Amino acid sequence: MSDKLLLVDDEADVQYSFRRIFDSPEVEIATANSGEEALKTIPKLKPDLVLMDVRMGGMTGLETLRKLRATDARLPVIMMTAYGTTQTAIEAMKLGAYDYLLKPFDVPKLKEIVHNALKAARDMKRVVSYEPLLESEDYDIGIVGRSQAMQQVFKLVGQLASSDATALITGESGTGKELVARAIYHHSRRSDKPFLAINCAAIPENLLESELFGHEKGAFTGATVQRIGKFEQCNGGTIFLDEIGDMSLPTQTKILRVLQNGSFERVGGNQPVKVNVRVIAATNKPLEKAVAEKQFREDLFYRLNVVRVQMPPLRDRRDDIRLLVNYFLRKFAQVQKQQPKSISQSALEALERYHWPGNVRELENVMQRAIVVAKGDAILENDLPPEVTRGSTTPVALPTGTIAHTVAAAEPTEISSIAKSLFHWARQDPKRKIIPTVERELIIAALAETAGNQVQASKLLGITRATLRKRVEKFGIKQELSIS
Repeated sequence: MSDKLLLVDDEADVQYSFRRIFDSPEVEIATANSGEEALKTIPKLKPDLVLMDVRMGGMTGLETLRKLRATDARLPVIMMTAYGTTQTAIEAMKLGAYDYLLKPFDVPKLKEIVHNALKAARDMKRVVSYEPLLESEDYDIGIVGRSQAMQQVFKLVGQLASSDATALITGESGTGKELVARAIYHHSRRSDKPFLAINCAAIPENLLESELFGHEKGAFTGATVQRIGKFEQCNGGTIFLDEIGDMSLPTQTKILRVLQNGSFERVGGNQPVKVNVRVIAATNKPLEKAVAEKQFREDLFYRLNVVRVQMPPLRDRRDDIRLLVNYFLRKFAQVQKQQPKSISQSALEALERYHWPGNVRELENVMQRAIVVAKGDAILENDLPPEVTRGSTTPVALPTGTIAHTVAAAEPTEISSIAKSLFHWARQDPKRKIIPTVERELIIAALAETAGNQVQASKLLGITRATLRKRVEKFGIKQELSIS
């Protein structure tokens, strides 16, 4: 479906320019000549984004913006002005505008801002169901799963949605942490207010504080005007701080103050700004370890860790793989406006055996690729990437006696994935030590492969025979194998 844009401007040449710039089947543009006309058009048109001039005949752009925010705080509005009045632009941002532009337009910048605004609109309007019912077709994207681990996640989402408690979502990359954050938001009392997601790792450290809290004019080189930060823009709503473990200590201090007092100061300012924002944070890093190493504030950790939602890796919820495959087949079929493809039993079994280091995100990418390369209406095992089919025959199994065989059978490109699985195995029990266990099992496997010939086994392992003898004695392997 196309994105709907409403342009509110009384200049015919501006309307003509926008139609030329956004001449695409993916974008539908409607126009209004005044604020009054826009307020009548919006309930019928239901646009995804509004672009509005500040100065028009009749109701001004700022007055119109104020009325729009009162009726629908989630509708992004980009303000435009030809007069370069920074105070007006600042007032627009305070009223909740998504952004503002100066005329004449820089077309690439205009397209980028519109693209980002439309994405934000989709994030806020998207219904994220935490009911594990794949048959439901009334949502565009959902959290799919019937495993016990996901049932626990669903329960926590429901409990968090009924409160304003701060939440910390943890888990490996690709497990769906942002999806859970949006589910909490959508089912909360703040669902009619803004939702903004910030990837703390994607923004340079020297810009993150300004992005979150804004800055005053002259606060640093290039700060030619005052800027309103994300916390002010999100007042009354929910802000999602992804990868918060990558945040610098000074910025952590400001986040702590917001959580404690609901106030902060813009960069370069000394006047406190009061906000009412719910914070949901996420990280794929062990914050407890970061606290112990003085890389993350302990007081902030406890403020964030009010309710912890631990996302399980896909390898720990293999029962959900078939549901997820079915879900992605339907999802991509809807995007391409085609009938969903089927999938062979052998392909499904290969997907279920694979260890999925990239979790659900990797599965989604694999399914998208398979749909593209499949020659018929069914996805076959040969349509899957080689790393999936190759890895499916030797799954990463971590109990004693199988680690070495897995490592020995792996291709060089799989070693990093196996390492991640080993780390997961070690975290399950503090007594488990990776290097001694792997070393012992590799020696056992090498001796078994060479029928106990130490010379051949040492060559296979890339060590000397003397070193091998020491390791055999150290690990007591003589008692288990006949060494020749």
